[in-house]
Amino acid sequence: MRIWDVHPGYLDRQRLLGEHRELHGVVSIVNKDLSGYAVHPETRRWVGCGWALRHRHRLLAQEMSFRGYRDRTPVRLRSSPGHWPSTFIDTPGEQFTLLAAKYRGASAGRIPLPRTSHELWSHHKYSVLARDQAAYRALGRRVGALRGREGFKDLALELTNWLRTPPTAGNLQNALRHMAGHLVAQLDPRCTTTAGRMRALERQAAAEREPYLLTQTALTELSVWR
Repeated sequence: MRIWDVHPGYLDRQRLLGEHRELHGVVSIVNKDLSGYAVHPETRRWVGCGWALRHRHRLLAQEMSFRGYRDRTPVRLRSSPGHWPSTFIDTPGEQFTLLAAKYRGASAGRIPLPRTSHELWSHHKYSVLARDQAAYRALGRRVGALRGREGFKDLALELTNWLRTPPTAGNLQNALRHMAGHLVAQLDPRCTTTAGRMRALERQAAAEREPYLLTQTALTELSVWR
């Protein structure tokens, strides 16, 4: 049983759909107080985090939708809004190592696994920009001074926590403008709402196969907060 903490964009098809199934298993155990797997460490860390389970499910469903799969099983839990598990089975940095071993000789997810701290930061830049411009600049300077995988585990944990933080309205709009700047075609001017612009951005990035945007966590995670 496994619920990953890194962005679902890093998961291949098998692990993306597999986590979706297992998350529903955890929801059933937590929601109905079932025995058996209730003592599993993965289940125990999500007890009391119904809202976070729902959010993780929405994130999985959004990534699945981007890849052409349809989710028909929403999660209704809403307990403890904003509260995430305080522990990890494996830290986010360790999860990247586990995924690298599983993908050896096989296809990976939408976002390639980061080999360096620079690549890890590159994948999360617009997600952080949508939360805090000052943090975005400070992180960029800090990562710029790193070499190879220096600071990788600490950075992976920090970025995972940023993705658990709601974006702010102004910073979100700024991030969307930066992302749209990578596209050849302009977004449909009829998309005037934030949710509409995010959906249009996803569609256009997929249609153009825009290489930089396709490696961004923000491409699917920002719309989950709408």
